[in-house]
Order: sequence, then structure tokens, then C-alpha cells
Amino acid sequence: MLNIVLVEPEIPQNTGNIARTCAATCSRLHLVRPLGFDISERAVKRAGLDYWPMVDLHVYNSLDHFFSVNPQPDLWLATTKAPRDYSRAKFQEGCWLMFGKETAGLPEDLRLRWQDRCVRIPMRPGARSLNLANSVAVLAYEALRQQGFPELSGAGEMASHA
Repeated sequence: MLNIVLVEPEIPQNTGNIARTCAATCSRLHLVRPLGFDISERAVKRAGLDYWPMVDLHVYNSLDHFFSVNPQPDLWLATTKAPRDYSRAKFQEGCWLMFGKETAGLPEDLRLRWQDRCVRIPMRPGARSLNLANSVAVLAYEALRQQGFPELSGAGEMASHA
């Protein structure tokens, strides 16, 4: 199972879109506080997130708490500062994809600690970054593609024209 980690996400709509991606792909969603929004049951219902019950959600009080619960994750960090692009990574079953908050990305000390596991999404020069939800979708589907899309349906049904 793929693990998506959001460190201090700030924008509820991004996290809602990412939660939907996690629900659709059978991926776990890990949120590291502080959060820029409320994820109580009442807030989720008010936002109309009907897929929220399908999300395998884990919440941590800090990065230290995250690493104490998950001491040796097969971790990949998404950052625009990475020297290599994500296509060179080998995403294994059960890997963890970590993303930073919208306004600042991942903390520098974390990027330095996991420097050989930092990857970026290629973009044109001068473009700051993709939207967080889009970045998660790009890397999540690449990781799942490399793993053969486990537990996901590879077939659709086309409408017939009579």
C-alpha cells in the first residue's frame, strides 16, 4: 500500500483533493500537524466529503511523532530543490511519499537528512511549483504504475452507440 504524507498542510481544498486521490488508489493518508484547517467529523460532513470514510487516515502531532511511529519508512521526499527527477526513483510496495506545506515545502533539515531520497517534478524554468494536490497525484500514480497498480482496476467500460 502506498503512503502519502503531508507535512503541515495549509489549504483544506488541497488536502480534500489528496484525500480523494488516496481513497481512489487505496493509499494511506498521513497528516503531520499543525494543520491549517479542521478535520473533525463535523467539518468533513459540512464540506461534503462523501469519500472521506474510504480514506485510511493517520494524524501525527509533529514530525518527531511521525518518525517515532514509523521509524524506518521507505521514504521519498518531493521537493522542487531536488537534483533528480522522480522518474529515476524506484518506488517499492509500501513506500512513503512526503510533501511539504504549500507556502514553504519541506523543512531544510529534513531534506538534508534524506538528501538521496529527494525527487522533483520537472517544470519549465521560472515556474515555482505545481499545486500540492497535482504533485501528489503525479507521484502517487508513478509509484503505483511502477508497482503494477496493485488492487486497482485496469479496465473501464465504454458506452455503446446503438
